[in-house]
Amino acid sequence: MSTATARRFGVQRMAGRDPHEPHRVASPLELFFDLVFVIAVSQASQSLHHGIVDGHAATAVTGYAMVFFAIWWAWMNFTWFASAFDTDDWLYRVTTILQMGGVLVLAAGAQAALADGEWAAVTWGYVIMRLAMVIQWCRAAASDPRQRTVALRYAVGISCVQLVWVARLALPGDAQFWSFWPAMLLELLVPVWAERSRRTPWHPHHIAERYSLFVLILLGESLLASANAVIGALHAGTHGAGIVGLAVAGLLLAAGIWWLYFSDDHGERLTGVRTGFGVGYAHYFIFAAVGALSAGIEVELDLMSGEVEQLSGSAASFALAVPVFVFMVTVWAVLLRHKLSSPASAVFLACALAVLASAALPVVTVLGTTACVVIAVATVEIGRARRTGAAAM
Repeated sequence: MSTATARRFGVQRMAGRDPHEPHRVASPLELFFDLVFVIAVSQASQSLHHGIVDGHAATAVTGYAMVFFAIWWAWMNFTWFASAFDTDDWLYRVTTILQMGGVLVLAAGAQAALADGEWAAVTWGYVIMRLAMVIQWCRAAASDPRQRTVALRYAVGISCVQLVWVARLALPGDAQFWSFWPAMLLELLVPVWAERSRRTPWHPHHIAERYSLFVLILLGESLLASANAVIGALHAGTHGAGIVGLAVAGLLLAAGIWWLYFSDDHGERLTGVRTGFGVGYAHYFIFAAVGALSAGIEVELDLMSGEVEQLSGSAASFALAVPVFVFMVTVWAVLLRHKLSSPASAVFLACALAVLASAALPVVTVLGTTACVVIAVATVEIGRARRTGAAAM
């Protein structure tokens, strides 16, 4: 399509944007895009919750990790593409909405995948999202000669991996499970291979803001799910004082996670290809842990209310402690390690280990986990105050 024809139909040339563009913020379309992913995360966390209380914790956690990979990877690929090539014309919007439709298909199949091992709906929803990205990359290749090679590498790489995902559906159940991991590895390698030809012009601080907004949305989803469960238990007249205490702990944990993640600006960690990939890929664990927080609180609530007999205290404790532990360790390794002093890092990691150790004592898990997060927040805040004071002198 010629430039004149494209303009006549209201389509802009999809050229790489300036990675140093001032005041770059998330667009309304990006915020709208995030909302449908929260639906998918909610379905995955609810299925994780039910799997744990039904006594299938290992299967539920593995299934959650697999479904969450599909959610996270599709979200992250769109986010980095939008940072580099967002045109916000009608064709870009329609293609993005097509991806949102794929998310809804994936969300509809999340429960069947985690409970029954039926991966067809999740796979087709994922493939819809990824093929929409192929359309976007082909458009970028046709519009921007400088980015043509990297865009075509993305388009070809993504298309080939989708054939693997679809072919995987023809395999028996066990083979589908084991074939997931090499297919996942192929997905992770596509950007590494594509960006070796030329770096796409993503905006580091725009990416950091997008990650931050998604963390906020995940925290909001966790708070809502936990609040609904607590309200339902209170209306049923179950252990009022204990339920209120769990609700307070849930709020403090969400606030602590927010405080730790937003303790500083992380845009500078996304400027280079190596650090950008490292931080971007590590956010899988951050997002998955925050998404699983509500499941852990709901499992604790089920144990407290006595609604499930087969649920042990240790299983409930690990359901809450493990997501918090994973979040703390990943945030320290990726975002905080370079900003904390050695003593502060030691205290922070000790708190993370204490969170995990508290799961061995079901009676004190909720209180111990909450106390460790509060101490970690205080440690990070003291370090931030010292850096601010040193910079002001």
